[in-house]
Amino acid sequence: MKIGTFISMTDETLDPAGLARAVEERGFESLFVPEHTHLPASRETPYEGGGELPRDYYRVLDPVSTLATAAAVTTSLRLGTAVSLVAQHDPIVLAKQFATLDHLSGGRIEFGAGAGWNREEMRNHGTDPRTRVRLLRERLLSIREIWTREQAEFHGEFVDFDPIFSWPKPVQRPHPPILLGGWGPTTLGRVVDHADGWLAPFGASPDDPAPGLRTLRELAAAAGRPEPTVTATTFGEDPAELAEFADLGVQRVLFFLPADEPAQVLHRLDRLAALLPAGASAPA
Repeated sequence: MKIGTFISMTDETLDPAGLARAVEERGFESLFVPEHTHLPASRETPYEGGGELPRDYYRVLDPVSTLATAAAVTTSLRLGTAVSLVAQHDPIVLAKQFATLDHLSGGRIEFGAGAGWNREEMRNHGTDPRTRVRLLRERLLSIREIWTREQAEFHGEFVDFDPIFSWPKPVQRPHPPILLGGWGPTTLGRVVDHADGWLAPFGASPDDPAPGLRTLRELAAAAGRPEPTVTATTFGEDPAELAEFADLGVQRVLFFLPADEPAQVLHRLDRLAALLPAGASAPA
């Protein structure tokens, strides 16, 4: 089982280059970052974690620039989004950005994708929250077309373009892994339908992960699809939890790093590194 990290990179914590070096030097397999292009001043949409929004939500760095910086100073660290808010972006532009990242990093990108939860944020991008799930599906399918075809075209309800050329193509074949983030009754079916893996927020949910993992495998088998990979997030530091994830067949666990002062981030990173089992950081 691979062990990585995830953090809301901000302008108040370690810079991306310094953190990426520190994560790779300590033997972690990956570094994932989230996305918010902005946060509306309105609080119409309640924070999914309850209470006030954490400070890092307001100050999070752009993920594409962050991962490009991290790629430039590392050699084996896999770099991902947790998640890119695909429903808020032009898919042609997004396909180009992440194909370029995969090219520049030598094939180390994990494309974590999601629809988002903040309704006002979506509306400011011209996205109707009521149709964001269908929109996300079409954008992911169209991005896959751009990544895998010399001439790509797509004609759907929300995404429509005639044949286009777009280079570079990703280094990874057929394309960087698409990991769909989310939790809930419809998420697993969508993972099987238009993703390669599940980015499962186990650390943010009180539910037992075992039933969801069984359902995911059953849905994949019924659809004749390969079993999706599972990347689980956790906020803990419990070796027993890691063992449980391994027993459940989880392929990767991401430890949470706080967007704190640099010394505090490095201190937690050192504590987490002590939990790394032998072989946990072996490259994919």
